[in-house]
Amino acid sequence: MTTDTPARLLTLLSLLQTPREWPGGELAERLRVSRRTVRRDIDRLRELGYPVQATKGSDGGYRLVAGKAMPPLVLDDEEAVAIAVGLRAGAGHAVEGLDEASVRALAKLEQVLPGRLRHRVTTLQAATTPLTSGDGPSIAPETLTVMASTVAGHERLRFAYRAADGTESRRLTEPHRLVSTGRRWYLVGYDIDRDDWRTFRVDRVSEPFATGARFVPRELPTGDAAEFLRQSMQRRQTTYDFQVDFAAPAEYVAARVPHWLGTPEPLDEGRCRLRGSVGEAVQWMAFRLAMLDCDFVVHRPAELVTAVRELGARLSRAAEGGAAGEDGGAREDGGAREGGRPADGSGPAEGGGLAEGGGAAHDGGPADDGGSAKEAAAAEGSGSAEGGVATDDGGPAEGARGGQP
Repeated sequence: MTTDTPARLLTLLSLLQTPREWPGGELAERLRVSRRTVRRDIDRLRELGYPVQATKGSDGGYRLVAGKAMPPLVLDDEEAVAIAVGLRAGAGHAVEGLDEASVRALAKLEQVLPGRLRHRVTTLQAATTPLTSGDGPSIAPETLTVMASTVAGHERLRFAYRAADGTESRRLTEPHRLVSTGRRWYLVGYDIDRDDWRTFRVDRVSEPFATGARFVPRELPTGDAAEFLRQSMQRRQTTYDFQVDFAAPAEYVAARVPHWLGTPEPLDEGRCRLRGSVGEAVQWMAFRLAMLDCDFVVHRPAELVTAVRELGARLSRAAEGGAAGEDGGAREDGGAREGGRPADGSGPAEGGGLAEGGGAAHDGGPADDGGSAKEAAAAEGSGSAEGGVATDDGGPAEGARGGQP
């Protein structure tokens, strides 16, 4: 008979979390106690907030059902390892809507994970490589969990930081919040040595160390970390308004453009219009539009029209050179070419849009901020496109206050 009541309750809870109905007699046999003791233990679990449902019958049965609040879970070794590996795999890439919650969950789990299981998790992660579709930089899960722990515990954080121009420094901060933009993670915190608020790109952070020194949280100037990051980005960029018409339904375009670009307005059944504001990296915007795999026309600004026209010409030259080397004029995708020149549909459309066949393929086109976009629009040190805004670390220039360069 199990006489240790807390241990018996945990064992009972672990059994009930298996999605099935447990007869009272089977639970009594598993726990090596009487059915009366099982009923008393069920009552204790209910008092602790676990919604245990009982069914009537000759033997009676018990099942853990969904309640109003999420009760604590009891995991065995294999379950804990599986969850930790899954959270680690996703934590290094910012995922909109689930990003911060996944990091908090990973931090809580790794805090209580026994050493033997932590070793298994690390071994599994080191032996596997995920194929991710995100184009943001990868981040070590340990970096995020250390930061999340110091944010939650109001503990000063020390780390090495590499600025956009390659300058390396050591920082001592009072971390306030981790913010995800969908492609990158940022840390908003108070820089002790610079006596000012700063934002740091987490993929440029290394050797994070929780100092153990507690601090009383300061009041963020904007009140909200996401708003502070947004304003910090805006201080370092020039924005412009754009208008683009698409030869596709609004639902199709809305599912393929980032939400911060705006919501497409239906023009008719097969066309829509997108208007909004973005940063100065018009080449990045041109790439993003070309990857939508539908015809479009850019109405403004003139800089974006020019960028789209140049992108179309560049892609046409690339296709022409490849086709000439292959068969003297036949396009790889089967499209007809005349005298080695691109077919009518492969050039830039009037108004700056890419005509049919001129858009970059989903699996072959450039990444949102990669390749030529970086070289032509925002070389490292002058700001890279971040969700439509140009930024280095999302905050004021290094060693400066108030975001002034």
